Amino acid sequence: MNRKAGAPTLVAHRGYAARYPENTLEGITAAMQAGARYIEVDIQLSADGVPILFHDADLARTTNASGPVMEYTLAQLRQFCAGEPARFGAQFSSARIPTLDELITLLSDWPSVTVFLELKEESLAYFNTTTMTDKVLQASSPLAQRRVLISYSTAAIEEIHERDTIKSGWVLRRYDDETRRKASALAPHYLICNFTKLPPAPQPLWPGPWTWVLYEITDPALARRLYERGAGFIESMDTGAMMKASLFKRAE
Repeated sequence: MNRKAGAPTLVAHRGYAARYPENTLEGITAAMQAGARYIEVDIQLSADGVPILFHDADLARTTNASGPVMEYTLAQLRQFCAGEPARFGAQFSSARIPTLDELITLLSDWPSVTVFLELKEESLAYFNTTTMTDKVLQASSPLAQRRVLISYSTAAIEEIHERDTIKSGWVLRRYDDETRRKASALAPHYLICNFTKLPPAPQPLWPGPWTWVLYEITDPALARRLYERGAGFIESMDTGAMMKASLFKRAE
């Protein structure tokens, strides 16, 4: 295969999650300091309807508490450590679950950074698609075109298209003909997929009006091969190591 000219763009997956607690301001700041200009974070809603940065439906994996995150108010969630004590011990004991508003405040000091906001299915189901989409669109409005709303939920993507002109991304469960037909009908700006779901190389990725974002990749050589197959963005938790590779685009 001839080497494709150019370079992919790195997306910091949940911030610099290889070295810092995921979806925390500490990890996001570290990712931007390492050179990332695209960040991906996960959005759930608290019991009182506040968009927060959190991946799982349950608190147990990344905090010192347990139970469904959607059943705690923001004030209650603030009492918990979000420093992933099971992984980092007491190193990040001061870390707390951030709100989307706090992320926006942080990003005001980083005007060249764009953020992918994933609307998690657990909160979409718990609060309903319209309620969650409205809250995230409203809360993220200061970011304007520096935000991309993404989800596994086609209903959420359709809702976003109906309500706003911002960019959207569909996260794929499968890479098959039925998914390709749905993607063509949905026409998101981005298609986002775990690279392990792809057919064997060197088959190129589906062409279309979208840009491909592939995750979770920590090997620059693999990132190069995926770029040559059509991936525009490479998503990685190991932001620092990947940005040190000569492969990736450098932002001003």
